[in-house]
Amino acid sequence: MQSQIVDPAQAELNHHHAAEAAHVGHEEHPDHRLFGLIVFLIAEGMIFMGLFGAYLAFRATLPVWPPAGTPELELLLPGVNTVNLIASSFVMHNADTAIKKNDTKGMRTWLAITALMGTIFLVGQVYEYTHLEFGLTTNLFASAFYVLTGFHGLHVTLGVLAIAAVLWRSRRPGHYSSEKHFGIEAAEIYWHFVDVIWIILFGLLYLL
Repeated sequence: MQSQIVDPAQAELNHHHAAEAAHVGHEEHPDHRLFGLIVFLIAEGMIFMGLFGAYLAFRATLPVWPPAGTPELELLLPGVNTVNLIASSFVMHNADTAIKKNDTKGMRTWLAITALMGTIFLVGQVYEYTHLEFGLTTNLFASAFYVLTGFHGLHVTLGVLAIAAVLWRSRRPGHYSSEKHFGIEAAEIYWHFVDVIWIILFGLLYLL
């Protein structure tokens, strides 16, 4: 039986081609991070819609809403908080615009301002909690109020932490650029989501 002799050079060349093909296949692998973020926000939005639906059902079925004896909510602080949070969305967008121009310093500045505005919102919410004349278990309206605003406040907190994480990662030279800035886009999309939810929530609790 004739033996087969393997050419070492040919074997090395075949190995190189296989590795190169695997590398190309890896590079062409689609990026599903944005899709994952959208699915996550849709799921979160459904939770909020369920809470909003429950609140509207309580409002529609009870003869008096809010229940008799419930102190009226003050509009000044929540109104200022609302303007602050809406404005922060525009500030956050400036950060995304800056990095797309490779303006890393501007991106960091706008992100830091956004995080500060989000923190101010949270401080305002805590201040409002400490001055409300009802507690979590006072009545159904009070419970709904704390659940809705508290759940939203949790999301604002997560948004501020996400922005802080992006700022931390931006310390590495070249980590974000006009070609690579998904972290900033993800934080911006999430922040816009938080703002939209608050606008709906503010209308339901304070204006209706």
